[in-house]
Amino acid sequence: MFSKTNQSVGRLSLNIISVANYLLDASYLTFTKQVKYGKNKDGDNLAQINLALLLGQNSGLPVYYRKLPGNITDVMTIEKLLKGIQHLDLGKIKLVIDRGFYSAKNVNELYKRHHKFVIGAKISLKFIQDALKLDRTDFDRRENYNSETGLFIKSHMMDWPYEDVKVRSGEVIKEARRVYVHIYYNDQLATDEKLRFNKTLDSLEDEIVSGKRNEDHEKSYAKYYDVTETPVRGVRIAPKQPAIDAARKNFGFFVLLSNGVKDPVEALKIYRAKDMIEKAFNDLKDRLNMRRTSVSSEENLEGKLFLQFVALIYLSYVKQAMDKAELFKYWTMQELFDELDVIELFQQPGGAAYYGEITEKQKKLYVALGVEPPA
Repeated sequence: MFSKTNQSVGRLSLNIISVANYLLDASYLTFTKQVKYGKNKDGDNLAQINLALLLGQNSGLPVYYRKLPGNITDVMTIEKLLKGIQHLDLGKIKLVIDRGFYSAKNVNELYKRHHKFVIGAKISLKFIQDALKLDRTDFDRRENYNSETGLFIKSHMMDWPYEDVKVRSGEVIKEARRVYVHIYYNDQLATDEKLRFNKTLDSLEDEIVSGKRNEDHEKSYAKYYDVTETPVRGVRIAPKQPAIDAARKNFGFFVLLSNGVKDPVEALKIYRAKDMIEKAFNDLKDRLNMRRTSVSSEENLEGKLFLQFVALIYLSYVKQAMDKAELFKYWTMQELFDELDVIELFQQPGGAAYYGEITEKQKKLYVALGVEPPA
């Protein structure tokens, strides 16, 4: 996500990480080179294209989109997107990046290009585990609790081991760069993760004892159990408690890294704002029927993406207006559309157009949405 104050659309946001996955049937793979096999959240084994989307964080309205190859997972894409929006005159841009894009190489690239960022990171990383060593046992002390977020929070300023290689000479440059490590603990999340983990272990044990082992789970069997089998006693399992404890110790924790935001609560708010873009992608996929593109030419794909983008602007506006008027307490968006969709416009040849019957309820909905009711 990019963010910057802008008078026209408010703060700009771009989520390049949780890009929308648009799946295509294999018979259509030849019409564009951007169709690639990549990871998609639906788990479907189909080729896809991805879509990066730019929204005004305050307005919630889309202002820019760009399709990407389906297998793209590189921070260099951010540079291409920045070039594509230079005409918007955004000035300095801050990036909010999902932990799926985290890697030491990508963070080095962000430092190299002097971008300010907030990025999610895995709690299992060694330098984060080092930061947690002294804090883990008493992390949930009252002094670490933040009532605004409902989380236990601690932050550390650390040195990032920056590395760069000069193109011409091949010289490796190593420097220490400042990074803020914001660590959060959610005790409810920890409980939920423990429950899921125990259910997983129950399933693994059932598979071992029943003899219906899943080859995809062999590593987990070996990691968490000692398994013995004799003709008399049959299959017997003994949990590897140290391995189980090692997995459970990180439950409930998550981490954000930033080179520009030192306040952990502010960093969390910025990071969570990307949910707006996730919802916009879901609207494209579900409400605007873009989960499958169903096209067979480059021209059709470009046209459909553009029309869906325009439709998403309207859809996003309606959602923002409904939020502002607190209409979601009484209506879903589909119910509101259904209520207004029955209004008809009539016109006889050579005559003036006029609307059919409009109820008081419908007039109030128009007013709540900030739209003049039809006369």
